[in-house]
Amino acid sequence: MRNGHRPLLAATTIAAVTTGVAYLFGPGGVRAEKADSETKPATPAATSRRTPAPKATSHRTTAASASASPVCAVNPKYPKRQLRGVWIATVHNVDWPSETGLDPARQQAEYVRILDNAVKRHLNAVFVQVRPASDAIYRSPYEPWSQWLTGTAGKDPGWEPLPFLIAEAHKRGLEFHAWFNPYRAADKDDVNALPENHPARQHPGWTVKYQGKLYYNPGLPEVRAYTVKVIDDVVQRYDIDGVHFDDYFYPYPGNGAKFSDKAAFAKYGKGMSLAAWRRDNVNKLVAEVGEAVHATKPYVKFGISPFGIWRNKSDDPSGSDTKGLSAYDAIYADARAWIKARSVDYVMPQLYWPRGFSAADYAKLVPWWANEVKGTGVHLYIGQALYRVGTKDDAAWTKAGELPSHLTLGRKYPEVGGDVYFSAADLGRNPLHVLDAIVKDHYPRPALTPLMKERGGAAPAAPQAVRRTGGTLQWKASPGARSYAVYRVAEAKPGDCATADARNLLAVVPASGAADESYAARTDGTYLVTALDRLGNESAATVATLT
Repeated sequence: MRNGHRPLLAATTIAAVTTGVAYLFGPGGVRAEKADSETKPATPAATSRRTPAPKATSHRTTAASASASPVCAVNPKYPKRQLRGVWIATVHNVDWPSETGLDPARQQAEYVRILDNAVKRHLNAVFVQVRPASDAIYRSPYEPWSQWLTGTAGKDPGWEPLPFLIAEAHKRGLEFHAWFNPYRAADKDDVNALPENHPARQHPGWTVKYQGKLYYNPGLPEVRAYTVKVIDDVVQRYDIDGVHFDDYFYPYPGNGAKFSDKAAFAKYGKGMSLAAWRRDNVNKLVAEVGEAVHATKPYVKFGISPFGIWRNKSDDPSGSDTKGLSAYDAIYADARAWIKARSVDYVMPQLYWPRGFSAADYAKLVPWWANEVKGTGVHLYIGQALYRVGTKDDAAWTKAGELPSHLTLGRKYPEVGGDVYFSAADLGRNPLHVLDAIVKDHYPRPALTPLMKERGGAAPAAPQAVRRTGGTLQWKASPGARSYAVYRVAEAKPGDCATADARNLLAVVPASGAADESYAARTDGTYLVTALDRLGNESAATVATLT
């Protein structure tokens, strides 16, 4: 649940005011209204390939190393590798599609507009909700079509969205992370109202009714096995780059209601306390999903965006200096355990509060999370509350400088590897023009995605035959390349540090599949082209001087 849209009070108070909406929304919480307009930025091709080429045609090419020298001085304003993502929520048509029942062409156009806007802002990843609540935004052999496509659960939308969603993201150089909600079964607790093939209707014993909603019981091994099967099916059949969970595990508490899992606890508790058993259930699922994903496709990343507070220092000396809801105690999500066990490739805590907020100070939470991942190999990205910018529930969010200041603070901690924004509708709205400021001061250049060595991969061969043809810089495609990085320096001979950061990075060009790849060279100068595999492993550079 995203509580950032309300003042963060004591845990019991937060639980009481948020449970009613916790079930509905993914990263970002309650949205007052959906986007009523979106910008229409040019596609990458329109912004780069239409630029007139330099008049001269001479060139020379040489090979050079693309790896940075250990003594290179890098500019923190131009990070070479940084995750820059946006959540695209499908539940309740929060982001996409904008409403149910749209024809396929309209749905596709809306999605492409989101992606083009992400590219315009120099983002490099999207996190798309493909399983809102035991339903599917793809043709699933296990679960019915999502009602958020057509308005009717189980109704075929007349097309298969997921291959299109993935292909369009990859076409623009964006990683595609498939976002799943593991335990939500339905947003109403009437099992008989579900489609006949809905697993909750076929297996009512798997479910628990809570606060008018329907949840799968995390304490049942068969629920865990089923969830892993659903996710592994998507990993096997679709060309995704990552599997993603948000913070929905056991439901957020509210109104004193109890989650009815006594029978499962009696059967499987094995002497543990109820709280410890519940956390163990979640930990097992996280570990099993990670193992299944990596066994099927080792290069697919798996990560979670937990609630921003693990535990408060008042409850645990190693917790954060906060006074809000504890994910460890309230929803039995132990992110620290996942980090220590390396069950996840990354954590993306949702730090949806401003600096100086007494109950949950952003400036205190960032170093706490940075310390938790330090030395573990688990990456840290920050979930950012773009949806709060311009709102009046906290004075800090009425100021255009609050969100950019979060990124400035992140530069102080090398463990912070990037940021992901909730959500796509707000990306289109650009509240207080905050994205303009972020691009200017933090994303002036593109960035490669962070390198996860544990996920394997290998740098492709360096591009060959870099040359000018007409108005473009061209080179022969490198086998296995997912994309190419194009750098430019003013001097004739690039130094060893030319590619150490992104100050010289002009573009990350997605592989087209053609025999020759190309980029529109805007001016004369020395260009360096490297090849990247799907995980961002980078080849040596080929240098071409255009005069």
